[in-house]
Amino acid sequence: MKNCLIVDDSRVVRTVAGRIVQDLNFTVSEAGDGAQALQHCREAMPDAILLDWNMPIMNGIDFLRALRRETGGDKPVVVFCTNENDAEHITEAMRSGANEYIMKPFDADIVYSKFLETGLV
Repeated sequence: MKNCLIVDDSRVVRTVAGRIVQDLNFTVSEAGDGAQALQHCREAMPDAILLDWNMPIMNGIDFLRALRRETGGDKPVVVFCTNENDAEHITEAMRSGANEYIMKPFDADIVYSKFLETGLV
């Protein structure tokens, strides 16, 4: 079974996203900020990461850049899942190594379609 790490400072978003991803037959891990997520990835690299942008301690873009420098950090499919929806943020995310981008609020159909496009399901 594949694993998805959900990285968001909102417990509610992590819970909702976790249910959606579990329904897609993923096991779920959670992190409340980029620093926790990076530590998790160093211990067990996930197959997929749903990533928020604005978080305390280490934001999503800094986490993504650090992840891609880690051994095996090129492997996870990273889907940004954020309120930041202007072209500059989207371009920065994609250039930094994101595979896809979802706007909040999202639903199961959107997550499924992005996972399908990236070959996760």
